Amino acid sequence: MTAMAPSSPDTSASSGRDFRDRRKSVWTRREQAGRALWRLVEATLFRRSPTPCNGWRAWLLRRFGATIGPRCCIRPTVRCEVPWNLELGEFATLGDHVIVYSLGRIRVGARASVSQYSHLCAGTHDHSVPDMPLIKAPITIGDDAWIAADVFVGPGVTIGPGTVVGARSGVFSDLPPWMICVGTPARPVKPREYRA
Repeated sequence: MTAMAPSSPDTSASSGRDFRDRRKSVWTRREQAGRALWRLVEATLFRRSPTPCNGWRAWLLRRFGATIGPRCCIRPTVRCEVPWNLELGEFATLGDHVIVYSLGRIRVGARASVSQYSHLCAGTHDHSVPDMPLIKAPITIGDDAWIAADVFVGPGVTIGPGTVVGARSGVFSDLPPWMICVGTPARPVKPREYRA
């Protein structure tokens, strides 16, 4: 007697898509090749560069299509998934072990800081259909914002200029400008007082 695998429901007709479509990549062959080459460069030339060599790491990212403003601070432990979807304004900072999961566009404004171990996630899946297609949803972090340590910023989020997001917060919806926001989900708790 042989065991039979349980039959899975046929949902292809109801969704209008065949599950075989799941094998098709959402990335062109050129993008796939670019991502593979970037992984190699990131693991060697980028990651092994000395900490003070911000200009070198910015130059490498620019070679792969990133828009990097002058005098940015990019730590060698930063992980960037799709560099051509990254934009950093002048004097922007990406701290140690920041994950830039830039399936969609990620823009970090001028003088904005993303602190260590934070995760910017500009991609998700549409769970309402069986094959869960990829959604590339952009993230925008405004000028002069500060994303503190170990913050998760979800897809499709805009964080206003001057906003501070407290450590270990989770940001799943837009945050207003010049506020201090904390918690999961992050919520504004008080205005940010700014002294020039």
